[in-house]
Amino acid sequence: MTDDPLYHVDDDLVPASEATVSVDDRGFRYGDAAFETLRAYGGTVLDWERHVERLEATCETLSLEHGLSSADLRSRIDETLEANDLEDAYVRLSITRGVQPGKLTPQSEVDPTVVIYVKPLPRGGLEGETVWGEPATVHTVETRRIPDEAIPASAKTHNYLNGILARAELRRADGTVRADEALMCDLEGHVAEGATSNLCFVRDGTLHTPTTDGPVLPGITRETVRELASETGVPVREATYGLADVLEADEAFLTNRTWELRPVATLDGEPIGGGPVTDRLARLYDERVEKRCY
Repeated sequence: MTDDPLYHVDDDLVPASEATVSVDDRGFRYGDAAFETLRAYGGTVLDWERHVERLEATCETLSLEHGLSSADLRSRIDETLEANDLEDAYVRLSITRGVQPGKLTPQSEVDPTVVIYVKPLPRGGLEGETVWGEPATVHTVETRRIPDEAIPASAKTHNYLNGILARAELRRADGTVRADEALMCDLEGHVAEGATSNLCFVRDGTLHTPTTDGPVLPGITRETVRELASETGVPVREATYGLADVLEADEAFLTNRTWELRPVATLDGEPIGGGPVTDRLARLYDERVEKRCY
């Protein structure tokens, strides 16, 4: 990949240094856009169908009828990977409502802006390596997850202010950062999720994760981990938890598409760490990637 990678912007491959969207684009103006973070392994986009399903659910929430087919979007991703000579990569796909008159109410006629950018990642699977150097340090923050009644947690939109505020709390006055990830609670104080990750923890051999009945993104990696746990005989429980439940865990880890499974070294300075269940699930995840993509 060159120092000036090629991005896919409105059906054209352009150098990153020249890639632009209009200042009147609603994705810029209002955060009126849907996106998906994907990962390519060996040139194959993992769980493409699941990402498309979630993307369409977000667009339905936004009443954004972009008119683009799954095949069209996939071909643009493949073109971007090929143009950058990448097989193992981070991929971000964004669809905005495009340029419309500067009024809050969206128009039904949409000329969407579609942007795809990629960056190299290490090989995954059984012969791969993690993108993170160490298990994560995690700290709870005062910023609360927005309730579903205000903004559905299942919608992945360009408006990431909630997560940004959470991550900003991690920065000390001297500019240093006290943790790798911010853990947010809901308005009632129940543990929800990280700023960019889902939380899982293990107690007495059972895998626990906060329920998506609360303001929790239904992460695709999270769902894969739940499936792998069930397939290998690890009990799985989705419920509402307090911070004390996590602090008393035998193991804990975070999930997202890029990190895959990342053990939690400490939560609010208290050691937790990974363990046998985390290791087993991480191995099974690598096996699934290897089988499907390499």
